[in-house]
Amino acid sequence: MMDVGRHPNIELMAYSEVEDISGYVGNFKVHVRKKARYVDATECTACGDCAKVCPIVMPDAFQAGLATRRAIYIPFPQAVPSAYIVNADECLGNNPIACGKCIQACDKGCIDFDMLDEIVALDVGAIIVATGMDVYDPTALDEYGYTSIVDVITSMEFERLISAGGPTEGHFVRPSDRTRPKRIGFVQCVGSRTLHSEKNPDGARGNPYCSNICCMNTIKDSLLLKDHYPDTEITVFYMDIRAFGKGFEDLYMTSKAKGVRYIRGLPGEVVADDATGNIHLYVENTATGLLEEHDVDLLVLSVGTVPCKETDLVRQLLTLSRTGDGFLMEAHPKLKPVDTPTKGVYVAGCAESPKDIKDSVTQASAAAARAEILLNAPKIKVEAITAVVDPDLCKMCGQCAAVCPFSAILWEKKQVARVVSAACAGCGTCAAECPFDAITMRHFTDQQVYAMIDAILETNPLEKILAFACNWCSYAGADTAGTARLQYPANARLIRTMCSGRVKPDFVWYAFQKGAPMVLVSGCHFADCHYINANRQTVRRVDALWEGLEQHGVRPERLQIDWCSAAEGQKWARIMREVEELRAAVTPDEVERTQEALAGKKVPRTSQVWRLKAPAPATLACYRCGHTWPVTFNLEEDKERMCPACRSNSVRVVL
Repeated sequence: MMDVGRHPNIELMAYSEVEDISGYVGNFKVHVRKKARYVDATECTACGDCAKVCPIVMPDAFQAGLATRRAIYIPFPQAVPSAYIVNADECLGNNPIACGKCIQACDKGCIDFDMLDEIVALDVGAIIVATGMDVYDPTALDEYGYTSIVDVITSMEFERLISAGGPTEGHFVRPSDRTRPKRIGFVQCVGSRTLHSEKNPDGARGNPYCSNICCMNTIKDSLLLKDHYPDTEITVFYMDIRAFGKGFEDLYMTSKAKGVRYIRGLPGEVVADDATGNIHLYVENTATGLLEEHDVDLLVLSVGTVPCKETDLVRQLLTLSRTGDGFLMEAHPKLKPVDTPTKGVYVAGCAESPKDIKDSVTQASAAAARAEILLNAPKIKVEAITAVVDPDLCKMCGQCAAVCPFSAILWEKKQVARVVSAACAGCGTCAAECPFDAITMRHFTDQQVYAMIDAILETNPLEKILAFACNWCSYAGADTAGTARLQYPANARLIRTMCSGRVKPDFVWYAFQKGAPMVLVSGCHFADCHYINANRQTVRRVDALWEGLEQHGVRPERLQIDWCSAAEGQKWARIMREVEELRAAVTPDEVERTQEALAGKKVPRTSQVWRLKAPAPATLACYRCGHTWPVTFNLEEDKERMCPACRSNSVRVVL
């Protein structure tokens, strides 16, 4: 960080936060709030006289709460700039000044309580998001005794205790009596690799993903302890040791050779002995099948990682996608690992996924190289599948701008919508939303889709399944099923769209009018949409179509919706087998009645359900198996609706 602060071509804005981001690739407008430090950083010599007289004592976050600091302090060693800062929320007051001791102690007169926040406007061509990650809070896991036993600490607290710059200056002691612990236990996967369930719906008791760094961090800590204190007895309780990097397995074997015990099993109960100060652990050793008891002086919880809280604000400002675990999604995991769906925005480090220092540095270098390529280009190439607005057909309603996930459509009241081609990603959600056919998607026009529907249903329509498949996930999932030689009905005919949000209600209506027995709409999983949240619009439109079909006497289950990722070839095969079973039950007379019922009828575009303004009691009904169950329907919830009986996504809300 000090090297960055001294670099002539890098402007480091410390103690600042991004307020707003607008614009598009090559022309971003970023507004940054530089918070008032109340100390002139250019004059402060970091002598520390002000902190000595400050009467406010607060826990030091940098030391994981194991030490204290004053209301005027340096955030951490080697901070840039190397100057003190006043936390206005902790200070005794600056309007009026209730203390002022720091001002009196500062001989250089650096402290100024009249400082104000400053808004800085920046014009940038590319943005790299590197917001990092946070560590999991093990408070919810009461069985480990973190909230009740003083000598149960997290791996972050362990790092501060053993660090030369920590509160004990590198002398490793346990918090309760400040004596050196002779027996230390490590518990792995605290907050990681925990499946969400009815007892853990929101991930409060852990997350399903592996946090990547925990195993090797514990191995490193065990070697560090053995080097400093060779007589220390170290026991590691684990599910699996994941040492997959270069040289990692060697470190693991070195740790075992130095006497570190590895027991395959996590503690089921942790009890403190007040008389001796020991901690009793009861563990089922899954390698031997025996229930074991262990006594340790100090227990370290190797906590996992979670997405940084500040990342969500940046994600919303830049309209980025995120994966189901909350980390940012890259444009393509192999071809564009540091690009995001928003052009000109790149991701680096743990904002994208949990990773160690080496991988973070590698990804940061790649992101910097990608940004350099973009900024050095005289012109920017735009995708050929962007949207085009016909000003003669546009009725200036603004519906297209409301659903665009990239804010690529500029619209004001009584003005024709305008598409910024540099920002458009070509998902087609706007074209599907426009009720006046004023938007054309290049290379995915309505005429092309209608022509494909005609060609598919021209001969033997009763024997075919018409499927609209998302380019990134469902269509790729079908490819995966094919290359894996998975068996499923061969009568499916796929129409590739860039996103399931491109599926216009008219397409489905037209397919039924042409005699389609079954129509499937498939796309990315709810939290994995490559176009931020475009598949939410898909659900809204399918809900409206289900209502419309039911009103006209057509069985709604003939329209199915399901989510499938590119790696889920098995799931795609299962979906097609289930849809084929539904198709086999459709009779020629039913198709004929459907054609008569829908002929000339208005296509429904908005469901009654999606007009709700607040959470409301409702019933979910599955169109695969008929199962129903009560829910509280909330439009703001970012959750995928799925039938608990058959795991189908063809679920409709019934008020």
